[in-house]
Amino acid sequence: MHTNPQRLAAEFFGTFWLVFGGCGTAVLASENVQWLGVSLAFGLTVLTMAYAVGHVSGAHFNPAITVGLAMCKRLSWKEVPGYVVVQVVAAITAAFVLWVVAHGIPGFDSTETGFATNGYGDRSPMGYDWWAVAIIEVLLTAFFLYVILGVTDTRAPKGFAPIAIGLTLTLIHLVSIPVSNTSVNPARSIGPAMFAGWDAIWQLWLFILAPLLGGLIAGATYATLFGDGEPATPLEVATEG
Repeated sequence: MHTNPQRLAAEFFGTFWLVFGGCGTAVLASENVQWLGVSLAFGLTVLTMAYAVGHVSGAHFNPAITVGLAMCKRLSWKEVPGYVVVQVVAAITAAFVLWVVAHGIPGFDSTETGFATNGYGDRSPMGYDWWAVAIIEVLLTAFFLYVILGVTDTRAPKGFAPIAIGLTLTLIHLVSIPVSNTSVNPARSIGPAMFAGWDAIWQLWLFILAPLLGGLIAGATYATLFGDGEPATPLEVATEG
């Protein structure tokens, strides 16, 4: 069994890697790789860290996933605050390191570039209204958790969960980068916004509430919709091959 500090350390490193790798690709390399490359980067960060530390913490890296798993009884509610705090701190730390690196180019201004933040209205990549962004964020977060719960179900094939989860996050980004620049993760949204000015921070409410709602919906309905296998299995156990 892993200790609680070890589990929180795994969540820190995994969330840091997700934000630095995914948002870093968007900030430093998007002109070369375009939206497809950014989508793959986010998917690959989750895939690699799910294999690396999924057996330690369950590889949540996302407060919406943590809350949804607690709703589904795959995680104790008393563990949720620790996970969420560490995820948010890791996201802010990763964004800070990325912000420092990005200033290696003279004249870089994170408030002007957007710094891979999420947004609606004039801050949406294609100008989508807040309600459209809210729908896409709730829907895609719910589907993300449905996939996570499904591939880690005791009835599912063992050892392939990180691949399915990483590819799902890639698909989610392909669908929603034009709409919201893709959140489905409050920590991922909070981190870059801290360095992108007040306009980004004022819009965080949607990218905190919508993913959390999507996670709660999926966590509350998974067993009813699809049944359950053996008694609920912690994600770190279910991802073992």
